[in-house]
Amino acid sequence: MEENKLKTIEGDLEAPADFTSPDVLYRDLVASIRKYHPSDDLSMIEKAYQLADNAHKDQKRKSGEPYIIHPLCVAIILADLEMDKETIAAGLLHDVVEDTVYTEEQLAELFGKEVALLVDGVTKLTQLSWSADKVEMQAENLRKMFLAMAKDIRVIIIKLADRLHNMRTLQYMRPEKQKEKARETIEIYSPLADRLGISKIKIELDDLALRYLEPNVYKELEEKIALTSEARQKFIDDIIAEIKTHMEHAEIRCEVNGRVKHFFSIYKKMLNQHKTLDQIYDIFAVRIIVDSVKDCYAALGVIHEMYKPIPGRFKDYIAMPKPNMYQSLHTTLIGTNGQPFEIQIRTFEMHRTAEYGIAAHWKYKESGSGQVAAGDEAKKLSWLRQILEWQQDMSDNKEFLNAIKSDLDMFSDSVYCFTPTGDVKALPSGSTPIDFAYSIHTAVGNKMVGARVNGKLVNIDYVIQNGDRIEIMTSQNSKGPSRDWLNIIKSSQARNKINAWFKQERKADNILKGREMIDRYCKAKGINFSDINKPEFVDKVLKRYAFQDWDSVLASVGHGGLKEGQVINKMIEERTKKLKREVTDATILDAIGDNNKPAVVPIKGSKSKSGITVKGIHDLAVRFSKCCSPVPGDEIVGFVTRGRGITIHRTDCINVLNLPEIERSRLIDAEWQGVEEDNSAATYSTEISIFANNRIGMFVDISKIFTEREIDIKTMNSRVNKQGKATITMSFDIHGIEELNNLMAKLRQIDGVLDIERTTG
Repeated sequence: MEENKLKTIEGDLEAPADFTSPDVLYRDLVASIRKYHPSDDLSMIEKAYQLADNAHKDQKRKSGEPYIIHPLCVAIILADLEMDKETIAAGLLHDVVEDTVYTEEQLAELFGKEVALLVDGVTKLTQLSWSADKVEMQAENLRKMFLAMAKDIRVIIIKLADRLHNMRTLQYMRPEKQKEKARETIEIYSPLADRLGISKIKIELDDLALRYLEPNVYKELEEKIALTSEARQKFIDDIIAEIKTHMEHAEIRCEVNGRVKHFFSIYKKMLNQHKTLDQIYDIFAVRIIVDSVKDCYAALGVIHEMYKPIPGRFKDYIAMPKPNMYQSLHTTLIGTNGQPFEIQIRTFEMHRTAEYGIAAHWKYKESGSGQVAAGDEAKKLSWLRQILEWQQDMSDNKEFLNAIKSDLDMFSDSVYCFTPTGDVKALPSGSTPIDFAYSIHTAVGNKMVGARVNGKLVNIDYVIQNGDRIEIMTSQNSKGPSRDWLNIIKSSQARNKINAWFKQERKADNILKGREMIDRYCKAKGINFSDINKPEFVDKVLKRYAFQDWDSVLASVGHGGLKEGQVINKMIEERTKKLKREVTDATILDAIGDNNKPAVVPIKGSKSKSGITVKGIHDLAVRFSKCCSPVPGDEIVGFVTRGRGITIHRTDCINVLNLPEIERSRLIDAEWQGVEEDNSAATYSTEISIFANNRIGMFVDISKIFTEREIDIKTMNSRVNKQGKATITMSFDIHGIEELNNLMAKLRQIDGVLDIERTTG
């Protein structure tokens, strides 16, 4: 049925139609392998197919097709990349250990340790959760992925093939799942394919992700490009004919072909240049493939004689290859009819590398281990080694996650510059001498005092241009990096190293500053710090905020990570609890005898219908404060009001933190009691503020998350400042702190959201 077939995007790997017989797909797989593999012995492939077919025989995909079709299609994609037999066998078996009764040990016995390790690596990656609700888990899983890649790069190539086929059949998933998978693909898998140089997979992943993330944009591009297909084809055919004629006269043997750039590339150009499709003219690309590097430059000379080149649009990726091994000459020209178009010139070997990337060069022995690359291909993965270094340097998972996403960012282009000795350095576009210094060595960046570019002194915020020769000036008397540097650097490497310096070098200063801030706070509030500065109270603070020692608490207060009021209030709270435990008979009699004095001694507990137990209070009304809206799971404290019973506040409520010392005698212990068991249906009002970059559709995305969780929004207010930053304040009812934390984590996943805070008074 035609509607059940997936469209193929121009230039993509051919996607087999759904519901094709597994036996037909297997014959296609064998035919693909025989085209390039030197060995006629495909018994391993046959054996893997039979085992996988038997293991998955009772399983179906969401589309209703037999499950075996998925591993077969993954294997066909791997064969189109001309991978070795072990990789293809692992592709056929990649879901066997996870979804069936077979174990890794059994696979090792049947197919050898190499195949079993590949299957195990892919299985572990399949089990990763990319949910932004669990940022720590996502970062930790990324760490595992890069370690798996370092052991054997074929693991990630199989995973990319697996993701590609899943994206081809994404129409069978729920709409929210489609967007989740598409965003995962565009943030992680497509950039990985790009870093590995596998453009055949990257291009299709990009376009398929765009189809689900921006369906209206994709449909518009598809329709508009289809409308001009006839005129476009004639334009390309005329260009190709002209080029072939001139190349023959110059006696340069070549192949010439033309195409429209893929959809995601056009969409990215529209975003970056702030233009509509009608305003984008160079959506055509013509490719000239020749025998040698010498012919590349000869062909470039012929082309520039034929057509007028556009100034500033020539790039030589042959002399300075991209980090993913890509090499070509790029030039943008004006056709005879005034239409701009791009020409790429490369050798046949460069073309193979551009299509297959690391898969084209990662050579494996017919019977040996796949962990060692031939020649110097391991050098092509220097970016992977850099990421592995980050893993050792960064203990903060969230920081690591941000660094990885920034480093894999598909929108970042590179600029190429030279060291004084002539070595080439590739840096993100817009980089400064600071980025260059840290790319040389951490010590060079930390001791940097100036820079020369092409022999001339420049400011440290100078934007590096292609071909610049850069010399960094250092001094042992340098005080180290400035925080202002963080506003002008572009590379994740420099940002991470500067932040690490501040954490280490400024820790002593932050400790002193934190101690001063706590002293000032105590003096302002009339608090005797020596009364609360006891080991048992300090330990509670360390446990509450997950610090190893008191100096770390002071350092956090010093650099603004923790408010001094939070620390002092926690210590006062613990001291109050201890004093109540040590209360004497005389104190109790005194409290009972004074009717005007708030009862703060543990006479007996009073449990309200709200699920709150208040110690030392008889028959008083308990209500929740509107200033901080506590919910089950929050640390809470009661405040005895005049004539209105007890008000429950969060312990980090601003009103509690700033309470005058004379009023602190009204604070009383309170705790949640049996809320989950007795009041599972009860809801509690709360309020949050969302800080975000203003954009169309932000309210829709926020409302959708609340609707999915069946949470009713009671009020919503928003304002936008002159810088385009929006503040959205919302109130709603929630069952408890866990539900609220999950909701806030999901909201943070929305594109453009910068931060979320609960109301604290």
